[in-house]
Amino acid sequence: MEYTRLGGSGLYVSRVALGTIPIGSGGGFEDIAGVLGDDARRQIDESVDRGVNFIDTANLYSAGDAERVLGEVLGKKRDDIILTSKARMAMGDGPNEAGASRYHLVRAVEDSLTRLRTDHLDLLYMHQWDGKTPITETIATVNALIREGKVRYWGVSNYNAWQLTKTVYEARAAGLEGPIAHQAYYTPEARELEYEIIPAARDLGVSTFGWSPLGEGLLNGKVRRGVETPSDTRQGAGWPEPHVTDRNRAHDLIDLFDEVARELGWTIPQVVISWILDRPGIDGTVIAARRFEHLQEDLDAAELTLPREARDRITSASQLPTYYPLWHRLISCQDRPDPAEVEFREEHRKYNLGQE
Repeated sequence: MEYTRLGGSGLYVSRVALGTIPIGSGGGFEDIAGVLGDDARRQIDESVDRGVNFIDTANLYSAGDAERVLGEVLGKKRDDIILTSKARMAMGDGPNEAGASRYHLVRAVEDSLTRLRTDHLDLLYMHQWDGKTPITETIATVNALIREGKVRYWGVSNYNAWQLTKTVYEARAAGLEGPIAHQAYYTPEARELEYEIIPAARDLGVSTFGWSPLGEGLLNGKVRRGVETPSDTRQGAGWPEPHVTDRNRAHDLIDLFDEVARELGWTIPQVVISWILDRPGIDGTVIAARRFEHLQEDLDAAELTLPREARDRITSASQLPTYYPLWHRLISCQDRPDPAEVEFREEHRKYNLGQE
């Protein structure tokens, strides 16, 4: 297992994190969760034994039950891992039961600590942007939680590039601790992060971890063109994510992943995860599985390296359009590329503009 340093901190985490969205039950997650007791403990033991020291959860998952189960089964392993959770999403019906306000965040963190049976979170993510609470209030609140010892570091999730930038610079202006990591959706089918978000994070010194590398089950090999998706899978059960803008393109990519997997003797998930871990600006990804053998398969991917020819085929086939102002910079200002986006710039030049 490889490890990476989160942002400008001194914290090292495994490049593969164990996600816990399948753990627990309830709160609208019944069709995609249900891993409990010994099964949850087995997943954690296997992951830790394979070098994973990063476990990711959220108070939203199964309405807090994922945290509760995780707290029950961690035991002494709590001291061996970097434990994260998230806050901001609605945990009730009241007007203050959501958001990144001081009122909501303090209560959310204290409730998470109770469910997790721990006295601190190693990393707290803001689960989504709050457009009503001043970002300075959120920053000050998290810093107060850090001073109280309830949180060690913090990060953000699902932010636009401008939101991430504003958060970092407001924290710096106030002389306070800013986010060290950004967790966002990233797969070879959904590479929108490359336009602005990854370059912004790299320039700001914030790590980027992808979530759901298999696209909420879209890329697990069971979603195929003209074939009914099994009802016991996330996509077959009608889970609303991800938002796929071009279903034909997605099916074409899945066919390519299957072709590459057959050539290498791998599985489609292993091809996808290996490609992601080799991408510029991606520090790691969060895997999650309901079935133990699928977890093992995903963990194996961390030890595999795609041959360059296979990697380039996937990159070329999944390349997104070169939108403005990127195309304008590529045409008229190629003399001073920014290090934060140079690899993405070169891919756009090669695969979209035909410039070697």
